[in-house]
Amino acid sequence: MAIADSINRFQRRVPTWPFYAIFGVIPLWWLYLGLTGGLGVEPIEALEHRLGELGLQVLIASLCVTPLRTFAGINLIRFRRMLGLVTFYYISLHLLVWLVLDVQILSQIWADILKRPYITVGMAAFVLMIPLAITSNAISIRKLGPKRWRLLHRLVYLSAILGALHFVLLVKGWQIEPLLYLGAILFLLTLRLPMPRALART
Repeated sequence: MAIADSINRFQRRVPTWPFYAIFGVIPLWWLYLGLTGGLGVEPIEALEHRLGELGLQVLIASLCVTPLRTFAGINLIRFRRMLGLVTFYYISLHLLVWLVLDVQILSQIWADILKRPYITVGMAAFVLMIPLAITSNAISIRKLGPKRWRLLHRLVYLSAILGALHFVLLVKGWQIEPLLYLGAILFLLTLRLPMPRALART
């Protein structure tokens, strides 16, 4: 617990705004690489993939906050809103690259959403994130009330599963990396399930 206490004391002195700045600049750097040949022969596909994967990674980091507090006593709750908003930022850019730089044709976009399962699942995950991003502020908590606000934000669990499933369906064949993301998300969500009383007393 001494290590957890030290981490908790240190993190209270760390502001969140530098993380917004760092996470905000990364896509700009990748865009520069894409324009200058630094993302290989398929820069649009590479940029699209990197944004989606990083968004999934940040989402997994946000899901780690509660288990860390429950099982390790490390309280990083003050960073969870930032991680959630950064996730939405990356996934929005991921979608924007697909819409504007990749497909471009409106009729084709709608056809892909309806006909390609991985796009259907990915769009569902993104739609579920929209109300979470909109209500990630103190005003929404006051208006909705803490209980209803927490209930609404449980949509992140379904969104996370759908996001990982989108990655699994996207790749050709059964590759290990997308399955690891899906496994990590399912594991983190399992940790939120109520523990049996016998185990809770041990």
